[in-house]
Amino acid sequence: MEVIRGLHNLREKRWGTVATIGNFDGVHLGHRAVLDQCRDQAAQLGLPVSVVVFEPQPREYFAGDQAPPRLTRLRDKVSLLGECGIDRVLVLPFNEHLRCLTAMEFIDQVLVEGLGVRHLVVGDDFRFGCDRSGDFHLLSVAGEHHGFAVEHTRTFCIDDERVSSTRVRTTLACGNFTAAARLMGRPYAYRGRVVRDQQRGRTIGVPTANLLLSRGALVLRGVYAVMVQIEGEAEFYPAVANVGWRPTVGSSRPVLEAHLLDYDGDLYDRHLTVVPCIKLRNEMSFDSFESLKTQIQDDIRQAREYFEQHVQGGFLRDEAQGLFPLASAPCAREAVTHDSSAGHPADHDDG
Repeated sequence: MEVIRGLHNLREKRWGTVATIGNFDGVHLGHRAVLDQCRDQAAQLGLPVSVVVFEPQPREYFAGDQAPPRLTRLRDKVSLLGECGIDRVLVLPFNEHLRCLTAMEFIDQVLVEGLGVRHLVVGDDFRFGCDRSGDFHLLSVAGEHHGFAVEHTRTFCIDDERVSSTRVRTTLACGNFTAAARLMGRPYAYRGRVVRDQQRGRTIGVPTANLLLSRGALVLRGVYAVMVQIEGEAEFYPAVANVGWRPTVGSSRPVLEAHLLDYDGDLYDRHLTVVPCIKLRNEMSFDSFESLKTQIQDDIRQAREYFEQHVQGGFLRDEAQGLFPLASAPCAREAVTHDSSAGHPADHDDG
């Protein structure tokens, strides 16, 4: 799959293509239905499929911190689109120049001169151009003039309700990871590289692998029992993790901190996939390190109890999220706590 950043990289490449435009945040089953439409049409025409996305997403540009939290970072979105069999992803910077394009300028510069669109698939409520003046009807009229067809997306429903990014966010915020997996067609997961930081957790026997998260609102926040996969390995490790802003010590950006149960190894600079399984509690601030240390043990105990109930024959079993092959099964013992004033894996950047 080819990733093209910016319209200027299309100027000398005019190709015929089947295209669709949108945020595709989460690349859930509703999005995949749209991509299936595109691929079906592309197969008939003998053309590649192009997806146009924006960075930042338009609502982030206009609403800033008030915009809905992202389900996927751009890197993960592009990767998921590639897994769906898309040929090209055009990433357009959503800036003042793009915002000021009239609807007709957007059609001419992006669809006609840029992509050479032959067939366009968008929602019948799709709006674009300065002040959202462009709509499906204008696209259809322009298509007749420029020689491309316009097709509206078909609504994809589960349980008689449309699958949307908003619905996925709401489901995740409620902690219903089983339902979210049904909507997404896969378990919800965080992906990222482990960064080096203050390494407080290791002083009390609970080192954490830390992934920096995108700034802004969070889909999830709190302490969770999670499954962690290390890049290059097929198996998953049971773990307990915090997603949030570390209220005890503060943080300039949100962090995911995962303590892998019964794991002993160096994870710095390794890429991890972290799958939340169940929420254990909300993020909280502690007034003493003794309270922190006590809460650590309770979080680990709850996580172990969850995994012991759901692990069978070397797999974590979940009716919707599927089977996770385990690299190690969590044992019933409590984690050893050293007498040391240190942070909590749920509230510190521990390393």
